[in-house]
Amino acid sequence: MTTSISARAMPTRAAAVAIAALAVLIVASPRGRAADYPTKPIKLVLAFAPGGQADILGRTIGRKLTDLLGQAIVIENRPGAGGSIAAEAVLREAPDGYTLLMVDQGMLAANISLYKRLSYNPQKDFAPITLIGAQANVLVVHPSVPAKSMAEFIALAKARPGTLNFASGGRGSASHMAGELFKREAQIEIVHVPYKGTGPALQDVVAGHVHLNFSAVSPVLEHIRSGALRPLAVSTATRTAILPDIATIAELGLPGYALGTWNGIAARNGTSGDIIATLHRETVKALGDPTVRKPLTDIGVDIVGNTPAEFDAFIKAEQVKWTAIVKASGAQMD
Repeated sequence: MTTSISARAMPTRAAAVAIAALAVLIVASPRGRAADYPTKPIKLVLAFAPGGQADILGRTIGRKLTDLLGQAIVIENRPGAGGSIAAEAVLREAPDGYTLLMVDQGMLAANISLYKRLSYNPQKDFAPITLIGAQANVLVVHPSVPAKSMAEFIALAKARPGTLNFASGGRGSASHMAGELFKREAQIEIVHVPYKGTGPALQDVVAGHVHLNFSAVSPVLEHIRSGALRPLAVSTATRTAILPDIATIAELGLPGYALGTWNGIAARNGTSGDIIATLHRETVKALGDPTVRKPLTDIGVDIVGNTPAEFDAFIKAEQVKWTAIVKASGAQMD
């Protein structure tokens, strides 16, 4: 007896083609690709010149991620324009997880209000992966300044308004904003002296040409230890591990003061959630490794490694904070 199959049960040629096409789409979808991710080297774009603290941070994490992901993390330095050059480079690539951006407080928080025209949208163009860590700025003065504490410095500034000055790495830089916030919270008048970079600014403070500087910790450690500079306080809400004995500005009488620099990793918005999860998991794993933690702690990084959602909330809060500081300082640029 022959068993027949009804015409209804037999797939038509059109249906077969549709099924095959659907299978191709499933395999080619971001979710499907994420299962095998990564299958080729990943580019990490840094908005910083080689050799600096942020460059060291990116390369240290990149080496460990190369081991963990089984694919090379290729560092590409694209400094300039407050991070816009690096951001634009990432936005020209596909949102496939193979081009990542190391972000900071300038690129994703301050630049919104600092620049009247910005070539990218910090609130929409990037998908946060994790906050790598934060770095305190340390308030240092030249020993010739007759103030042994932050309270004494504030009293001196109030007694001699407009005669004390502070150096920064340039108008709109993190060190500039730290000084402006200090002026506002302490209700003092000190004069801003901008330089073309944090190196020249620090050199002139060490030489005694400028009284005060808000500096990343790593560049001033030896100057503090030698007595060439006197530390008065650190800028973050909590003390930093590299200078545990130096109190925060908030602890010393200005409770509204909390400002630091930070770095994180982000991908292009539109990148698969599975790929973001993979990158987050492996980056946090890298940050927990002693071969990564020690060198980062040694340059003043207080490691975080939060979730994408936590990093997103952090960025939004930072945008509000930096907008207020920029507006108060009048530092907006074209």
